[in-house]
Amino acid sequence: MSAAAKPYKLLRMALERSSKVAIAKYAWSGRERLGMLRVRDDVIVLHAMRWPDEIRDPAELAPEAVELTDNEIEEAQHLIERMSRDGLEGDEFTDRYTEAVEKLIDAKREHKEPPKASEEQAAPGGVVDLMAALQESVRKAQASRGEATVNEIPKKTTAKKTTKRAPTKNAATKKATKKPAPKKPHSA
Repeated sequence: MSAAAKPYKLLRMALERSSKVAIAKYAWSGRERLGMLRVRDDVIVLHAMRWPDEIRDPAELAPEAVELTDNEIEEAQHLIERMSRDGLEGDEFTDRYTEAVEKLIDAKREHKEPPKASEEQAAPGGVVDLMAALQESVRKAQASRGEATVNEIPKKTTAKKTTKRAPTKNAATKKATKKPAPKKPHSA
């Protein structure tokens, strides 16, 4: 019996019976971190927590205020219903990244050419543009009722201007006309 088995089981059972969690400090990646310990399926699970200085104010993340109609909200709900499914099983829920890294490591270990990504792996899978899907859904609903279609909402561009300012004339002349400091007389 290992020396850690009894304290582990004791902590697990005490947490389970008290219906409480424990807050712990632990070292990870060269930093001291906070964690919450809780019991799940007869094991102690560690949930990483954040220090207060690591948490951003949600006010700075809030989007700008917009008005929504009940019809838009209902369309979004219908879209969610159409895209919903039971269970997270299937080929699309496979960790392909880890598999690709393992193949890359094996190829390097055997001094072979690394495998090329297939087109299926290169294309992002299942990523849906919610606004485009909503607009398409609204267009279809309006077309079925014989109404005019919704205009495309223009996407914002985030092009950054990279202009370099030339030094001002005053700054250049100040450097050129700077007088040397007066010399102090030597005392004997």
